[in-house]
Amino acid sequence: MESGLSEIGSTKMFDGYNKRYKHYSETLGCSMTFSIYFPPSASSSHKSPVLYWLSGLTCTDENFIIKSGAQRAASTHGIALVAPDTSPRGLNVEGEADSYDFGVGAGFYLNATQEKWKNWRMYDYVVKELPKLLSENFSQLDTTKASISGHSMGGHGALTIYLKNLDKYKSVSAFAPIANPINCAWGQKAFTNYLGDNKAVWEEYDATCLISKFNNLSATILIDQGESDQFYPDQLFPSNFEEACKKVNAPLLLRLQPGYDHSYYFIATFIEDHISHHAQALKL
Repeated sequence: MESGLSEIGSTKMFDGYNKRYKHYSETLGCSMTFSIYFPPSASSSHKSPVLYWLSGLTCTDENFIIKSGAQRAASTHGIALVAPDTSPRGLNVEGEADSYDFGVGAGFYLNATQEKWKNWRMYDYVVKELPKLLSENFSQLDTTKASISGHSMGGHGALTIYLKNLDKYKSVSAFAPIANPINCAWGQKAFTNYLGDNKAVWEEYDATCLISKFNNLSATILIDQGESDQFYPDQLFPSNFEEACKKVNAPLLLRLQPGYDHSYYFIATFIEDHISHHAQALKL
């Protein structure tokens, strides 16, 4: 492995391994961790396709790996799970940890344009740096066969990254995504601080705006939304995204799940459907 990439954890699960790594990110200018679940079938002669998972506000690379139970289906389908962190860490920018919904743990998967937050470049980290790092260091992964998924802020990240990079990902899914961030408090706060006041720039990171431009999709978009999610009415707006998809005939399966909230209990319940959805698109 290249200098600067080190394994910091390993646990066997469903005959594969959860492994955690640390490396220095040139994109973010700090040390970063990420987690990979390698299915038992993964080897340099039998490379595993990759499903990237983008987590939500306050999360690290560990939440999904510990709580989702996704490894069971990933093991069966032979898909590697890759979970990056949600923001740069340890930069000690003034105010970076003042609130849960901005700064540390709240990178929003964009490239900040405001000088103070110039290191917040999670878009480039996820789309460019991390895949390159994986392909250079893990011969058992096939990074040319990739899909992307995520939860809440990470669902926003997955949808926007997918739509802007249809050549790089075979499919997308999301749990309770922030589907129209320019119209909710979370998005407005983050975008104002990271991107400034130009609303046209905001739209570059809003799935509901992007679907009108990027809609030549090879797979249906899968979204699950809990109907008892406390953030559903005021922050998430999946129906706005659904409306935008209908206008351009973009294939969307939006499932409203009665009684489910915003938590990993909800994610764990439906994660198998999402892994199967991606396995189909990855032709496994």
